[in-house]
Amino acid sequence: MIRVENIHKSFGSLKVLNGIELSVEKKEMVSIVGASGAGKTTLLQIIGTLMKPDKGKVIIDNTDCHALGEKAMSKFRNQEIGFVFQFHHLLPEFTALENTSIPGFIRGDKKQETEQKARDLLVRLGLKNRLDHKPAELSGGEKQRVAIARALINNPSVILADEPSGNLDSKNSLELYKIFQELRQDFDQTFIIVTHNEQHAELADRKLTIKDGMLI
Repeated sequence: MIRVENIHKSFGSLKVLNGIELSVEKKEMVSIVGASGAGKTTLLQIIGTLMKPDKGKVIIDNTDCHALGEKAMSKFRNQEIGFVFQFHHLLPEFTALENTSIPGFIRGDKKQETEQKARDLLVRLGLKNRLDHKPAELSGGEKQRVAIARALINNPSVILADEPSGNLDSKNSLELYKIFQELRQDFDQTFIIVTHNEQHAELADRKLTIKDGMLI
């Protein structure tokens, strides 16, 4: 599902990624750990087409992502990749239902169908009574579940998660990984999860460590 070939990335004179190679199978869950500043987030952003590499390829479901034009890449990202971040990035003026629906609206889906799908996802994630609540009225765990629902709304084939449990307590963190496991079974999605938590990383099918700009 995902193939990363010889990815290099530098910021000025600082070389962060030095020939990264990675292959991830469909429905596989891979975790990536490493010291702060090792390049975990940079790699995830390159895989997710949010950042361009200096050199190398990212191929998702047989599409060479960074060879696409900007408009085609944005469309591909919207339809095929779901993002879950540590800090949720929910829009404060919108409800849980509205935040979840946004990627569907961007894609041009019908409002009624998108909102029904968002409602179904939120109910599935245990937020039946929180649909009309804004982020300030939700707990950290609830906000992260809204972020997961938003990531799922367009049925992406790949979910990329950057420190998704970073702001959660241990109970909610483990619940989050349980949700990820259930989702990949039900929706055949492929997960790459960046985390600093070794215990959580061990819950994936495979744990990789990034060091000196390489995956080991």
